[in-house]
Amino acid sequence: MAFKKQYLKSKAVCKVTFKLSKEQAHAAESVRLVGDFNEWDLSSEPMKKLKNGDFTTTVNLAKDSQYQFRYLLDDKSWENDWEADAYIPSSVAFADNSVVQV
Repeated sequence: MAFKKQYLKSKAVCKVTFKLSKEQAHAAESVRLVGDFNEWDLSSEPMKKLKNGDFTTTVNLAKDSQYQFRYLLDDKSWENDWEADAYIPSSVAFADNSVVQV
């Protein structure tokens, strides 16, 4: 599974845990989750690398919204989430952005 959604009862927030497998990361040393929720900040905190080589991070997102995002591998190549809720053509590249709907 690419990401897991956990809706909070006390707030209009969904905790979304993003996960990129070792295979999808193509042996990258670092992976950043970049998207609408962090203003496409290329210097955002890298995802945590697990012992098995997978990468993970959790983000709190406002409910009833959709967010475009991509993974930045080793600060040089982009990867989509191939299990995203949807895909939208990027306005800055000849590629699609992944979408998470919460």
